[in-house]
Amino acid sequence: MAVEILWWFGRKLDWQEVRQAVSHANPYLLGLAVLVISLAYLFRAARWGALLAPLCPAGLRNLFIATTVGFGAVFLFGRTGEVVRPVVLPMRDSAIRPSASFVTIMVERIYDMIAVVLLFAVNLLWFTPPANAGVEFGRVRTAGIILLLVAVAGVFGLTQFRKKSERAIGWIRETLEPRRLIPARLTRAILSILEQLASALRVLVDARELAVTVGWSAMVWVAIALANLLVFRAFGLPFGVTQTVFVLGWSLVGSLVPTPGGAAGAFHAATAAGLISLGVQRDTAAAISIVLHIVDFGPALIFGVYYILRGDINLSRLRAKTSSESVEHAVEDEPIAPAELFAQTDLKTAAARD
Repeated sequence: MAVEILWWFGRKLDWQEVRQAVSHANPYLLGLAVLVISLAYLFRAARWGALLAPLCPAGLRNLFIATTVGFGAVFLFGRTGEVVRPVVLPMRDSAIRPSASFVTIMVERIYDMIAVVLLFAVNLLWFTPPANAGVEFGRVRTAGIILLLVAVAGVFGLTQFRKKSERAIGWIRETLEPRRLIPARLTRAILSILEQLASALRVLVDARELAVTVGWSAMVWVAIALANLLVFRAFGLPFGVTQTVFVLGWSLVGSLVPTPGGAAGAFHAATAAGLISLGVQRDTAAAISIVLHIVDFGPALIFGVYYILRGDINLSRLRAKTSSESVEHAVEDEPIAPAELFAQTDLKTAAARD
C-alpha cells in the first residue's frame, strides 16, 4: 500500500519543478520553523509528564529523550515506530511502569485527535473558500461538523468510563477470568490496560489536571500551526491562520494512514491535496508537503540520533524491548485492583498538593 501511495503521489509530478520550488524557499523561515517544531517536542514531553502524573511522576529530560527518539522512529518506520516511545521511557526511568507509559500514549493520541478536529471544525466557521469550490467546501464543512460531534461523544464516553470504571472493570474481570474466553495472559493484559487507562483519565474529571493537560496541548498545536505557517511563507504563500489550520486538518488525515516513514506518501498526498484546493500549483504543493514532512519529523530524528550516539539509549536493549513478546509482557505489567489503584493515585495527588 505504501508503495502504491508513493507512486500515485509522484506519478504526474514534474520533479524538476519540485526541486526548483524547494531551492527557492526561504532558508531562514525554514530554519525558524525547525526551531518552533523542536519547541513543540518539548511541549509534548511536558504534556506527557502531566498525563503520567496520576500514575507515576517522570523527569522532563527523560520525557524529552523518549519523545524525540520515539518520533524519530515514527519518521523512519511509520506507525510501527509508535511502540518505541513508551518503551524508551521505562528504560530511562525504572520507576515508570511500562503499562502506564503505553496507556498515557493512548490518552495523548486522544488529546491530539480532539485538538485537531476541534481546530479544523471551528476554523471552518471563519474560513473563506476559493470562489470556484463552494460545493466541495460545503461537504468539507459537513465532514468537519460530523468529526466534531464524534469527538465530543468520544470525550463524553471516556468521562463516563472514568466515573464508572471500578464497576465496569470489575464486571469485565468477573466475565473473563472464570470463563476463560480468552487466554489468561491476554486477560491480564486487558485488565491492566483498562485499570491504568481509568487512572490516567482522571485528567478529564479533575479540573486542575484537565487545565494543565489542555494548556500543554494548546501550546503543542499552536507551535505546530506556527511552524506550518512559516513553511508556507517560506514558499511565498500568503497564507494566514485559517488557511494553515485548514491544510493541517488534511495533513492529519494523511498521517493516520499506516505507511512507513511517518505516513510518507499518504501525508504528502493529503497535504498537497489541501494546498491544491486552495489554488496552489501541483508541483509547488508537492514540494511544500515534502519539506513540511521533514520539518515536522526531522528535528526528532536529529535529537534521537544525538541521544543514541552519546549513549543515552542502548540500541540492542531497545530492539529487545520493542519485540512483540516484550511489548505484550509490558502491557500485562502487574495488574492491580481498581480500588487499590485509585486509592494510591489519590493519596499521591493529595500528598503532592500538600
